[in-house]
Amino acid sequence: MGGQLRVLPGAVIGWDLSAALALGDALGVPPLAMAELLPVIEAVMVAKLNEQMDHSNGGKTG
Repeated sequence: MGGQLRVLPGAVIGWDLSAALALGDALGVPPLAMAELLPVIEAVMVAKLNEQMDHSNGGKTG
């Protein structure tokens, strides 16, 4: 999913969820599981990537 990010200058805002759902479907993940898990996983991913970007920019955002 690394290539399917929605970004703004200086920040990751999420995944392209259409692509995430299509990937899950292709892998045989039940739609109910994707609906429950993807938002939670996406929120953690966004927080961690933005934290990493913040550290790599010396604590500066934007």
